[in-house]
Amino acid sequence: MGENTIRKAVFPAAGLGTRFLPATKAQPKEMLPLVDKPLIQYVVEETLASGIEQIIIVTGRGKNAIEDHFDISYELEHLLQERGKLKELEEIRRISELTQFAYVRQKKALGLGHAVLVARDWVDDEPFAVLLGDDIIDADVPCLRQMIEVFERYRAPVVGVMPIDGPEISRFGVIRAEPVESDVYRISDMVEKPRPEEAPSNLAIIGRYILTPDIFVELERTQPDIRGEIQLTDAMRALARQRPFYGYRFKGRRYDCGDKLGFLQATVEFALKHADISQDFRRYLKNLQLEE
Repeated sequence: MGENTIRKAVFPAAGLGTRFLPATKAQPKEMLPLVDKPLIQYVVEETLASGIEQIIIVTGRGKNAIEDHFDISYELEHLLQERGKLKELEEIRRISELTQFAYVRQKKALGLGHAVLVARDWVDDEPFAVLLGDDIIDADVPCLRQMIEVFERYRAPVVGVMPIDGPEISRFGVIRAEPVESDVYRISDMVEKPRPEEAPSNLAIIGRYILTPDIFVELERTQPDIRGEIQLTDAMRALARQRPFYGYRFKGRRYDCGDKLGFLQATVEFALKHADISQDFRRYLKNLQLEE
């Protein structure tokens, strides 16, 4: 595949996680466990499998657990060593050696667009990825790797999209686009959370983006919405009027882990694939006497 054209990834992780209160009152939603790993680790591992060299995590108040998770824990390593828990020790060391992390603080939760903007100095003048920890994507080829291959062909921004039918489309940003090849679309416009009857397509934007540095100019120009937040979709929409901008229908299963039902669905399905517990868990599910 050659040298990766995308070297850096931004993880906005400053949100308050209100949909999971009270569980997120004193811990970041990104640290909620999906079976035995926090959500953010799944997304970090996706980026590493896609060739990313540096991860910039945008944090806020009460998010220290994220930084601690990816740091070295001498006391824990020493305890595991003493107790002969070598498998656990290996996993803990692997986490702290994953990649190079940088942390930047978003002092106020002013929207996804603002979170990307505060990472500007770390990104510098090169294309970069943005990944949202709420979206866990189970795929044979990592979703971000698929998108990087599209970027390498077109040398233009790419957003991950998936088909959503029915009223649920109103929860997403939606693209207006024309197909240019299988699963790749040239975007002419984006509409944030349209009413179902007004959606320009059934292709919804999910939490995977490859952006070019000119997005920062548009983010600086973007006016806050009625909640005082700077929306990334608004800046991308403005950029799509000036240059080619693509949507890619990725291959894989996406789980909305920012939603209670989606989080539970992911927990069940990932547990069924987990080497240590899959058989016992499958047996347990089969024995449940579920009533309609």
